[in-house]
Order: sequence, then structure tokens, then C-alpha cells
Amino acid sequence: MTDVPSSSSAASRLPELRSVSFADIRAALAEGWRDFGRAPLMGAFFGAVYAFGGVGLAAAAVFFNAGWFIYPAMLGFALIGPFAAVGLYEISRRLERGERPTWGGVLGVIWAERKGEIAWMGFVMLFVLIVWMYQVRMLVALFLGLEPFHGFEGAVEVLFTTGAGLAFLAVGHVIGAVLALVMFSLTVVSIPLLLDREIDFVSAMITSVKSVGRNKVPMIGWGLFVVIVLIVSSIPAFMGLLVTLPVLGCATWHLYRRAVAPAT
Repeated sequence: MTDVPSSSSAASRLPELRSVSFADIRAALAEGWRDFGRAPLMGAFFGAVYAFGGVGLAAAAVFFNAGWFIYPAMLGFALIGPFAAVGLYEISRRLERGERPTWGGVLGVIWAERKGEIAWMGFVMLFVLIVWMYQVRMLVALFLGLEPFHGFEGAVEVLFTTGAGLAFLAVGHVIGAVLALVMFSLTVVSIPLLLDREIDFVSAMITSVKSVGRNKVPMIGWGLFVVIVLIVSSIPAFMGLLVTLPVLGCATWHLYRRAVAPAT
């Protein structure tokens, strides 16, 4: 990996960035799997918290007779995956230092961060999620009208067998991809960075965006891989997340270590 020199005095105050490759991503995945194997119960716990959140979201959509909303809700829910993985980052950080992760230690760090910079990142991610949900509703009104669907089967029929439905899916996926790229660029490095050292959340987001910009192909490839795995893992009642989320979360920590040079 090659160090990337800063281009200005302002940039020099940010953490030093490194270039990453697909080989780094494969290595990070292997290390993430190793960390999950060393703390499987703890990893599955955080995966379960995220999974049950998805189940609750899907149940609410069905309860309010909006079963068609489950799919966009699943996509939007995937956007907050990095925030849900804070505990997993802490597990990998402790294993990296040769420490044994404990429930009290890991949960204590999460509790302490409720008033820190990571909490501000939570507001940023919540804002993007709200934008995603509102734009879905707006596109429904624009393409499909304000009349409610007649059940989940009726929604599927309209979306996949009519021109308006197909246009809604096409435009919605394009907008969703843009929002996902924005969220990924803001968070892939920033949240592990905030956990790792003292830095404000704005500088952390700038560092994250700069890292993605300097490593466009491997970073965007990683983001696509994460989104696809999270969506596929959500299909069997979100239960696949019990394994995939902790592995991806721990792998993201190790990818951050490769993308950002250690503090001097």
C-alpha cells in the first residue's frame, strides 16, 4: 500500500490516507471472518439486534397495509448498517490489540459514545434514511398515483407488469444508488475513525470521502458487495444477518486500518 501525500495545510490536519486494492479487501474479509470466529456469540448478538430491527420494520409495513413498502424499507435499512456495526468495530479493535472482548467492555464503549461524535454520525445517517423514505413515497405518487395498492400481491402486479411500475422501479433504483453511494462515502471510514481516535465527525466524513475518492474502484466495489450481501441476507426473515453483519462489520474495521495510516 502506498501513502498518499496531502495537498494542502488543511488536508495535512486530516489523517494520512493510503491506497487500497482488491487484495486488501480480500484480506480484510478474511480477518473479519477470523474475528467473528473468535467472538461468535458477541458478533451474532449485534447481528441479531440489526436483524430484529429489520423484522420490526417489515412487520410495521404489513400492519399498516403497506406490504409493498418492505422492499424499499429493506434497502433503506441497509443504509444504517455502518452505525449498527459500531460494537463490531470495537470487537475487532480489542482483538487487534491482543485483548479479549468482554460484554461489559464493548457495550460500555457503545454507551459512552452516545454523547460523542459517533452520535452525530447517527443523525447524519438518520437524515439520509428519511430522505430515502420520503423520495420513495414521492415517486409512488408521481408514477403510480395516490390510490393504495390492493395488498402485497396487487403491488407486485402493478410494479412488474405495468409501464408506470417499471418506470418507478428504474428511477427509484437510480436515486437509491446515488443515496447509497453518498452514505457509503460518508461512513465507510468515518465511523471506525471516530471510534479509533479523537477527531470531529465533520473531519471524519471528509476523510472518508477522500479515501473513497482516492480508491474509487475497490471502495465502490466493496460498497456494492456489502449492499448485495446485506440484501440477500435479509431475504430469509433477516436471519442471515446473524453471520453476515458481524463478518462485514469486522472486515470494515480492518479495511479502515488499511485505508488510514495509524496516528503518529
